Amino acid sequence: MLATVTGTYKNGQIILDEELPVKSKSAKVIVTLVEDTVENEEKPTRQFGRLKGTFTDPYWSSKEFNDPLDDLKDYM
Repeated sequence: MLATVTGTYKNGQIILDEELPVKSKSAKVIVTLVEDTVENEEKPTRQFGRLKGTFTDPYWSSKEFNDPLDDLKDYM
C-alpha cells in the first residue's frame, strides 16, 4: 500500500500532520524532502498595460508592407 502523509522536519525529528493509515506496529517508509525556498521566493509583480517581447523596442514596418505582391499574380 502507498499513502502520502505530510509533515515537518524540525530539530532532527519528523512531525507528521496526521496519523499513518497503517494498522500494524511497523511499516517501511520513504521520506521525501521538499525545500521551503519555493514558498519564500517573491513572485515578480505583473505590469499591466505594457507589451513585452518584440514590442518593447520602438516598432516599425516599411511603407510598402501592405502593398500587393506581384510575385503571385501568375497563379491567381
